[in-house]
Formats: sequence, structure tokens, C-alpha cells
Amino acid sequence: MSIIVTGATGHLGRHVVEQLLEKVPAGQITAVVRNADKAADLAERGVRIALADYNSPASFDGLFSAGDKVLLISGNEFDKGRVQQHKVVIDAAGAAGVALLAYTSALGTLTAALADDHRGTEELLLGSGVPYALLRNGWYHENYTENLAPVLEHNAVVAAAGEGRVSSASRADYAAAAVAVLIGEGHENKTYELGGDTAWSFAEYAAELSGQTGREIAYQPVSTENLASILTGAGLPEPLARTLAGVDASIEKGELVVSTGDLSRLAGRPTTPLSAAVAAALRG
Repeated sequence: MSIIVTGATGHLGRHVVEQLLEKVPAGQITAVVRNADKAADLAERGVRIALADYNSPASFDGLFSAGDKVLLISGNEFDKGRVQQHKVVIDAAGAAGVALLAYTSALGTLTAALADDHRGTEELLLGSGVPYALLRNGWYHENYTENLAPVLEHNAVVAAAGEGRVSSASRADYAAAAVAVLIGEGHENKTYELGGDTAWSFAEYAAELSGQTGREIAYQPVSTENLASILTGAGLPEPLARTLAGVDASIEKGELVVSTGDLSRLAGRPTTPLSAAVAAALRG
């Protein structure tokens, strides 16, 4: 039995593989990547490397075996039909008879367009007959803390979320939950709504930044239309800018608040506080 992680050199995939290496022998782990060079360090540590691409169904032929546990990390090519990309992996997993396919989805409460591909993938997975685990990941601290430059340049947190709150957590937290499902038992056909222990508002986020930088950083709420224009002006493609602005609209409606406790329960520890993520980002 192998534990197979797709997208293994991506932001989340890296965390998953690193945490798996702390729990199981490297020889039990397969990292599925598009570029072997990016996984050279993992290969040196004994991780099996498999070259495959969501856009090439044949590349998944023979990759899985009966009894394997697979983590399907959702693709990030929004313009290439992510549901069809994910179907390639689901079909291959079904043909091989894997023991479990865990999928990194979006919160069930999220109605923004960003969730559409996830709902489509969930529908395919549930209809496939493959034993599944839906890891419905909430928002990531890093969505904000990795983009502090414009915030610090203008001393302003700009969002279209009103007074909405976000139950974000770190990538390492979500990875810990995925690892628990991959190495644990009894997760077949389960759905987990995952988010941080403490929800925060953008005014609180601005206050946290102010306290840690010693500068006066204010929350500047804008409309979704204005936010989309700002993001487009910063170089994002218009469809992606509108999608991200749509997430802020969902935040304002409370759709990214999670109260299940699933994430900390699976991780076996409290989730990373936003303050810690901010401090790490400011340290560089």
C-alpha cells in the first residue's frame, strides 16, 4: 500500500509530503509531480516520484494500485477545466481499486464561483464508487500573509468583505488534517468542514498588523466591483480578479466561518493563530 499525493511540489502538497515523512517510511510515499527536478530533494530522501499531469490522462495509467490511499489536491489551472482534470485522477483511482481518495475541496457553505469546480468534482467522486474523504478546506492564512507588500506600502488592508469574519488556518494545519486521514482509519465516505479555531474580521487583521509593525494600518472596505478593478490593475486576469472578489462577498455573508472543530481535531492540536502567521511573514 502506497500513500500517493498529487500536486506534491505545490504549496500544500509540500507540507503534506513533509509531514508524511515524519509519520511513515519514505518508501511508502509517492509524490506525483509534473516536473521531476522540483522533487529532486524528495527523491533523495527516498520518496517515490511519479510524473503525471492532470491534462494527460494516459500519464495516470498504472500509477495507482489496489489498496493505495490517494490525496487529490485540486488543480490551480482555473482556465483548463478543473473538473475534467480531476476526473482523470478519479477514473484512474476507480480503475485501480484504491482504498481511499481524499480530495481538497471547498467549504460546503461557500457559494462563490470559486466553489463551482469543487462541487462538480465532489459530484463525480461521489458517483464513482471510490471510497472518498472530502477535505473541505477553508481559507488559508497565507492568502493574506504572503501578500503583505501592498498592505505595508499603503498602510491599508483593502477588502470587499464588510464586517465578515474568516476562519482561516495555515497550510501546515490543513496538511496535518490530510495526513491524519491518509494514515488513519475510518475516514471512508466522510466529509470534513475544515477551518481555523478562531474567526477574525479584517478590522482585527489590520489591528494585528498595526500592533506587530508599530504602524497605523487601517481596514479599507470597498465594493466587490472596486476590489476586482484593484486586482486587475495589479496584474491579475479579470476572471480571476472577479472570482477572488466574489470570495470576499461570501466572507461578508459569513460563508467562510467554520465552527465544526474538524481541523484541530484531525490535526490533534489547535490551529495556528493568525497572529503567528503574521509574525512569521514579517520575519520573512
